[in-house]
Amino acid sequence: MRRPDLPRRLAAEGLGTALLLATVVGSGIMGERLAGGNVAVALLANALATGAGLVALILTFGPISGAHFNPAVTLVDAARGATAWRDVPGYVAAQVGGAFAGVAIAHVMFGEPLFSASRHERSGLAQGVSEVVATFGLLATIVGCGRRRPGAVPFAVGAYITAAYWFTSSTSFANPAVTLARSASDTFAGIRPADVPMFIAAQLLGAAAATALFAWLVPARDAEDAA
Repeated sequence: MRRPDLPRRLAAEGLGTALLLATVVGSGIMGERLAGGNVAVALLANALATGAGLVALILTFGPISGAHFNPAVTLVDAARGATAWRDVPGYVAAQVGGAFAGVAIAHVMFGEPLFSASRHERSGLAQGVSEVVATFGLLATIVGCGRRRPGAVPFAVGAYITAAYWFTSSTSFANPAVTLARSASDTFAGIRPADVPMFIAAQLLGAAAATALFAWLVPARDAEDAA
């Protein structure tokens, strides 16, 4: 099937990323308000809503843009030859713009200031390693399932992110656009602007490692033979 033209793909990326951030930030606010101070309950609500939202959004926008919603995914897709490098800047701009729009939407829905610098500290080696692991696992899931079982990708990604909220100390941002936008939300899902560079560096490292490993584990030729 012929891919839609670039403007439609960029619109899908922007809208999908906006809805993803509205889900992440909105469910964080709702979970915190309803949990009565129980952080575990708030995190569970945030994780389940994010995982379920991802499945729905990938199924909806995947046929249009590939449903990256993540600059790391776009870069890996381009490195594998599935997205043209000339399209990468547009994808990243749409993702970052959509992410900030999604934060604003969530804040409006819950009566929060449109944007506010987060004071939620997420620093230190443990958080950095968590983001490497979280992003490595996300890209491993996407690349591995995409080559062998592409129809399972939306469900695998949703399940992985739900789990990674709990097995990483960073609660698995695994996405530079998400990280940037969440720095503008002084809510449950936020991250201090000062902690953003480390998170993004760790995410790109994890994505690069997954790409290199799966190029060896599941070569493109083997994936084609298995199709």
